[in-house]
Amino acid sequence: MLRKLLMRKPKMAVLFVCSGNICRSPTAQAVLEKRLAELGADKVVAVDSAGLESFHVGEAPDKRSQKHAAERGYDLSRQRARRFERADFERFDLVLAMDEGHLASLRKRCPPELQDRVALLLGDAEVPDPFYGPPAGFERVLDLVEPACARLAADLAARARAR
Repeated sequence: MLRKLLMRKPKMAVLFVCSGNICRSPTAQAVLEKRLAELGADKVVAVDSAGLESFHVGEAPDKRSQKHAAERGYDLSRQRARRFERADFERFDLVLAMDEGHLASLRKRCPPELQDRVALLLGDAEVPDPFYGPPAGFERVLDLVEPACARLAADLAARARAR
């Protein structure tokens, strides 16, 4: 699936989606951006994030997300929440949901011909929402997102080099 998507445009684009775009998806965005930069692929892969709801549009990521991410070397401070738009299906080669609820919502909204762009970041598992839980939840998000984004970055970088 990824190979087919990446052959469409000279610059690839990945979008992470969660509920409000203040915890999980901005964390995944920062992690993937850093991994791509480390591999020298940050100029050929654009990364963004969005929320399915408009609760936090224009706000910076949750302070707890920023704190835990910063402790691992990721800067979320310049990001601002935005709401997912239907046009994002056209703009992005991959639209990666954080949980099954997000995936179902995205699939309902997605045109049939673009369904292959939508998937769960973790494949068959979810990134749990840390918003209402203890600080350990933010660490858990990073524990799940880091290896997934490392694999994704390596795949994207290899495909970019092969072009």
